[in-house]
Amino acid sequence: MDPYIGIRFKKETAKRFQEFSRTHFNSHTEAMATMLDFFFYNEISPKENLGITGRRLENLLKKRTNAIIAIMKNVEKNKANPTLAILQSLLEENGPKKKPLILEKSDPTLSEKKL
Repeated sequence: MDPYIGIRFKKETAKRFQEFSRTHFNSHTEAMATMLDFFFYNEISPKENLGITGRRLENLLKKRTNAIIAIMKNVEKNKANPTLAILQSLLEENGPKKKPLILEKSDPTLSEKKL
């Protein structure tokens, strides 16, 4: 069995670490080793800012998605539907006109005179 060593932490920090360790790892040693490996292998410092977080990125994407939806609705309302109505009205007015074929006049007075 490996020997243990005591490290002094402030009480608040030790409680935070214990809670974190219990939820994610089997032991405190495993938690500390994994955290140290993470910083070592990724070559980052715990003090540096990693930039935008996942939650902030998600909120930005939601805002942009909502803006795109609003633009599309506006285009449908103000551009697509009126343009479609104009095209339909043009096609209806300039459609082929039906002229009645004149084969024979159907005047009842003419048919009586022939008899």
